[in-house]
Amino acid sequence: MTRQAAPSKGRAQTIVSTAPEAPQEKQRGARRTKLLPNTEQTQQRNAAPPVLLGYARVSKADDQDTAPQIEALEAAGCQRVYEERLSGGRWDRPELHRLLDRLGPGDVLTVWKLDRLSRSLKDLLLILDKVDKAGAGFRSLTENIDSTTASGRMMMQMLGSFAEFERAMVRERTQAGLRSARAQGRHGGRQPKLSPQQQAEVLAMLNAGRSAADVARLFRVHRATISRVASSARL
Repeated sequence: MTRQAAPSKGRAQTIVSTAPEAPQEKQRGARRTKLLPNTEQTQQRNAAPPVLLGYARVSKADDQDTAPQIEALEAAGCQRVYEERLSGGRWDRPELHRLLDRLGPGDVLTVWKLDRLSRSLKDLLLILDKVDKAGAGFRSLTENIDSTTASGRMMMQMLGSFAEFERAMVRERTQAGLRSARAQGRHGGRQPKLSPQQQAEVLAMLNAGRSAADVARLFRVHRATISRVASSARL
């Protein structure tokens, strides 16, 4: 910006040149942009990259070693392997649950063989459901199952169909057994503490003036059992 001073009598004309001033608001905005990084970029830097997590298991009773499994899992690219010495039929396996809690979107739970994860189809499907809800994948090296591929997802759906079929068969067998028992006069539930003959003796003692506590001690049952027998007789 150039500013000319008004010429005065007897003096030379003076020309003053000044740089244009940037608006204060734009300067403050630029400073804030430098001080505050992009939120999306910060989240991307802080987000942990997807990893392959291995699980190696041998039964406590078996004289086995997890070393071959760990070697295969590390060769497959697993960055961390959770090792456990417990039966595959048990659900309360600390390392397995620690692994499931660690799973995040994009991670892949990897095992050497399917039965290393669980020997129970019901528990296996429950574990795979937890893996799916975490947004992670599953891979079994021996069976060549990889849920991150189309063929692997198809295999998971087939396992789910077999499990549903098994549950339906168990339900049908249970219902058939209950119908047969009712036809024979048997009813479900807990067996009574006292037989019909003992209940008659209890009522006789109560009618004779014996206290419920004495009768309960005599038959080695709780006093509430004697009270229920007496209530049933009054009905």
